[in-house]
Amino acid sequence: MITVIHTINELRTHIKNYRDENKNAQIGLIPTMGALHKGHASLITKSAQTCSLSIVSVFVNPTQFGVNEDFSKYPRTLEKDIEVAKEAGANIIFAPSAEEMYGKGYSKDFITLVCPPYDLVNKLCGKTRTGHFDGVATVVSKLFNIVQPDYAFFGQKDAQQLYIIEKMVKDLNFNIKIIPCPIVREDSGLAISSRNQYLSEKEKEYASSLFKSLSAIEKYYKQGIKNTKALFDTAISMLAKEAQLEYLDFIDYENFEKTDIIKGRTLIAICAIIGSTRLIDNIVLE
Repeated sequence: MITVIHTINELRTHIKNYRDENKNAQIGLIPTMGALHKGHASLITKSAQTCSLSIVSVFVNPTQFGVNEDFSKYPRTLEKDIEVAKEAGANIIFAPSAEEMYGKGYSKDFITLVCPPYDLVNKLCGKTRTGHFDGVATVVSKLFNIVQPDYAFFGQKDAQQLYIIEKMVKDLNFNIKIIPCPIVREDSGLAISSRNQYLSEKEKEYASSLFKSLSAIEKYYKQGIKNTKALFDTAISMLAKEAQLEYLDFIDYENFEKTDIIKGRTLIAICAIIGSTRLIDNIVLE
């Protein structure tokens, strides 16, 4: 049994009643934009294993889309999402409208936004997606406030988003534990994403070279190479010529700054455009 809720008041009432009836309740939240796939299912399953009540939000958030981005084209597949979430162990789907989340006749210029530190957003995806992480931080903050979960589950594929949300939770004193979940991949190594459906079979072959590039970095790092220039050159040689590279950056996970030498926990993040589809992937080296 899964319950589908569309309004904030109904969701809050449902959660209150649940907590009143279950004194040791542990509530998990999985924020999504829908078009659920195996990656999302892994987050839901982790929540179901950890929590007594798992809530999946399905909301295509307009405030995180920039000019000329694919908000209108983003897939909306609620009926399928309900089935995926139910099978993975979710108890509630929260599927609000934009008006429900932001108010009737809302305008991005006239709503309160949560803005992460400039130094965290002015790199990787934030370089070309102005305002994107303001929208992400705002909608996640709203969901945290509405649901007040004990745990929230996020995929490691969106590494910059995960880092920003972890910092936001710490800085704004949310009483929530963030649970990072591993990237789920296709057999080819391609990170599973809602955007993969835009790729042809041939383009999927090209897209798998992103992970091959990251794997080459990991291989040579384990052999003792720590200079990022050398590792970058190795990775580029593995990238399909059809992939238009946007960035391949080495980020010190302690301060989220670029590094020339891998000295500790380091995020290797890649973004490339295949055809007309923008894809991201990453690995973390210790």
